[in-house]
Amino acid sequence: MNYELFIAKRYLTAKRKQAFISVITFISILGITIGVMALIIAIALITGFQSDVQDKILGSTSHIMVSDIIGEGLRDYAQLISKIETQEGIVGASPIVYDTVLLIGPYKNDGAILRGIDFALEKESADWLQDLESGNIPLPDSKKEGIILGRDIALGIGAGVGDVVSVLSASSSRLSPIGLIPKRKKFLVTGIFRTGLYEFDSNTALIPLESGQRFFGLEGRVSLIQVRIKDIFKAPELADQIMKILPPEAYVTTWMEMNKPLFSALKLEKKLLFLTITLIVLVAALNIIATLILMVMDKTRDIGVLIAMGATSQNIRKIFFLQGALIGTIGTAAGTILGLFWCWLANTLELIKVPVDIYQIAFVPFRIKIIDLLIIIGVTLLITFLSTIFPSYRASRVDPVVSLKYE
Repeated sequence: MNYELFIAKRYLTAKRKQAFISVITFISILGITIGVMALIIAIALITGFQSDVQDKILGSTSHIMVSDIIGEGLRDYAQLISKIETQEGIVGASPIVYDTVLLIGPYKNDGAILRGIDFALEKESADWLQDLESGNIPLPDSKKEGIILGRDIALGIGAGVGDVVSVLSASSSRLSPIGLIPKRKKFLVTGIFRTGLYEFDSNTALIPLESGQRFFGLEGRVSLIQVRIKDIFKAPELADQIMKILPPEAYVTTWMEMNKPLFSALKLEKKLLFLTITLIVLVAALNIIATLILMVMDKTRDIGVLIAMGATSQNIRKIFFLQGALIGTIGTAAGTILGLFWCWLANTLELIKVPVDIYQIAFVPFRIKIIDLLIIIGVTLLITFLSTIFPSYRASRVDPVVSLKYE
């Protein structure tokens, strides 16, 4: 250990007359600790919330959606799917028919989005279809056409596995002497699913693709094609590629466009939180400056002795730089450990509960990315290191003749 580091460590553990400086040093370390801890918790909260909502949204919807402008449905969809799947970066594509319907349950009626999907294809990417909350996926060869309901809408209409529900569709109405009569069909509830996204679970019912085509009068057509991609953040680029191979009446929408307001708000909030809580670290850095200046004033005689013994201005600067660096490093390390421990504790015990119908999740998850953690640590250390420049410069300018004049 070089003598500059040895002296810096000795100065941090002041005794007797320098007890006041020790208190200020402790406060400086505590300020850095609290600032780093608050930064980690705040960034982990925003990141966890964004990631969880994003995963739930993408777990129940597609990354890219191909629809037709006219609204009559996409024809030759099998050929279109084959073309789309040949594009680089595409994992798969599946056809869907959907429309708004009225669900008539045993106890209550409610509006819903009825989707006709290819269960075999959707199960490959949707974990919630592989493990239903209860029941099974409708069998294609069943005598009674089956339907599976979202958990919340099933509770709302009072339907369970084995019950029969009626579906009314205004878009498939037929003309009669008394006017338009909505198309009505009965389905057997074969299963209940839960994605974790309240908005989806509370208004979605699923039936086989062929059943949906017959019910909505879209034989040989589909409402849209869902496309899954490897890198979800390359959706705009891949959407442009897909547009080039589509017919003129088709258009493409990405998950980013559909949820842009939500994720833009979360990104802005993350930046504002980082800037706001960084002020805590800046305040703690001012404490470091004050501590080192007081230390310089208190150690003027020691500095004079060191210079008289041959220490250079650079050696003196290094002593007080290392002292400030130790304060910053100890505070940053303690804040990082406490912040990560709090995140683990909050996730394990699910400490912060939130309304599911508003936030789409039952509790706030805390997730910290490595890059965010490194930025927090790096910015904190940079601020603390910069705060040592002025005090260490002042220390190096001490005149040994003046400091030892009365010794």
